[in-house]
Amino acid sequence: MGRIPRILAAAGAAGALALAGCSDSDSSAADPTTTATTTEAADAEAPAGVVEQYTTVEEEIAAEGGETTSGPWRVGYIVEAAEPWFEPAGAEQQFREPAPGENYHIEIIPFEASTGRIVPDVPITLEVVGGDGQVVDSKQLNFYYSTFFHYADNFVVPDPGTYTLRATLGAPMFFRHGEAGETPPLTEGATVEFTDVELAPPN
Repeated sequence: MGRIPRILAAAGAAGALALAGCSDSDSSAADPTTTATTTEAADAEAPAGVVEQYTTVEEEIAAEGGETTSGPWRVGYIVEAAEPWFEPAGAEQQFREPAPGENYHIEIIPFEASTGRIVPDVPITLEVVGGDGQVVDSKQLNFYYSTFFHYADNFVVPDPGTYTLRATLGAPMFFRHGEAGETPPLTEGATVEFTDVELAPPN
C-alpha cells in the first residue's frame, strides 16, 4: 500500500484505541480484534479522496520516478509524456495543449518527511541537466490539482538519454501556527538531485 496509507492506518489505530479506552472492560490486555481492524478504521474515517491521493502518488513514484530525503523534506519525482492542462486566463480557465517541442511532463512532490503530508505553497525550480553538466531546460514549477496535488511543467528535452533532475525548493510561503519559543517547521528549503534518470522517447 505504500508508506502514506500506513500513516492513515495509524490515525485509524488511534481512533480504535480511544474507543477501547472508553469501554467498560476491566481487562488490561489489548483486544485481539483491535489490531486487525485498524486499517478498516482508517479507511472508514479518512475521506476516499485522501486515501486515493496518497495511494496513487506512492504508486506513481515507484513506477515512474524516485525519491530522496533532505532535512525535513522527502521529495519524489515522476516523469511522464507531455500533458495538457487548464490554466488561468483572467477570470476564466483555458485549455492548453503541449507546446511544440515539449515532450516530457516532470512532476515534483514535496512531502513533510515527519508527517507524510504533501506540502502546498512551495516555490520549486526544476532543472534538467545533461551529462556534460549543461542545463537542457529549466522551469519554475506550477502547482496542479489532480488525483494528487503536485508541482510540474512540460519540458523540452531534444535528445533521449541519461540526465540529472535538480529540484530547488524554497521555504513555503504560508503562515505557521505555534507557540512562543517553538521552532516553526519547514522554514528552510532544499536542493536535491536525482541522478541517472533515463529519459526515453515518450510513447
